[in-house]
Amino acid sequence: MNWEIVHIDETDSTNRWVKDDLHERKRPFCVVADYQTAGRGCGTNTWESERGKNLLFSMLIHPTEIPASRQFLVSMAMANSIAKVVSKYVNNVSIKWPNDIYVGNHKICGILIENHLQGGVIKDSILGVGLNVNQLRFVSDAPNPVSLANLTGQEFDTEMLLQQILASFDAEWADIEGVRSRYLEQLYRRTGFYRYRDACEEFFAELMTVEEDGHLILRKIDGYTKRYEFKEVTYIL
Repeated sequence: MNWEIVHIDETDSTNRWVKDDLHERKRPFCVVADYQTAGRGCGTNTWESERGKNLLFSMLIHPTEIPASRQFLVSMAMANSIAKVVSKYVNNVSIKWPNDIYVGNHKICGILIENHLQGGVIKDSILGVGLNVNQLRFVSDAPNPVSLANLTGQEFDTEMLLQQILASFDAEWADIEGVRSRYLEQLYRRTGFYRYRDACEEFFAELMTVEEDGHLILRKIDGYTKRYEFKEVTYIL
């Protein structure tokens, strides 16, 4: 893709910034901020980031070739792209459903996807990313953050990482039909039984698959299989 990239010093949220500028951007677009005053995670979650230390950006694409029923492809492609880049520098990288990037049992990246649908297809998709790069101390109540610098003892060029992620996303998008299989191969806890919690109980289960529309399928020890939407089940770390 022919990316237009804009760097800004500060905003409340790069996703919100892109939304305000949505109708002015016809080509693939990326805004990068040194600092977010109200960085967003999924739902009501926020994203902690020390000024100038991490990679905070939002991408805008117009994937009108993707039907609304397959919109989870966008999320999988973005997760695959970042996992591939992070894996260049550290081992044991995985994707925690639906799209958090983990190293071991620690979260290194969060992704927030906002799709705007029109006529049964995706008119616009905003892909917000917070990747922990050079921050060494985390003071929020997030349970398990980690950064590339924590893991390697090195400082990273965030602009270099951005270019690698954009190139990785381009490669994912060029092979869109292979996105789901690559996503499934990288899933966190993809083999074995682990503890989870839903609205009814805490239980042990194994991950069977993630469906094309994004639903998580778990099988409990007693063989009972259940289908979950996002936020209906919690991983117990």
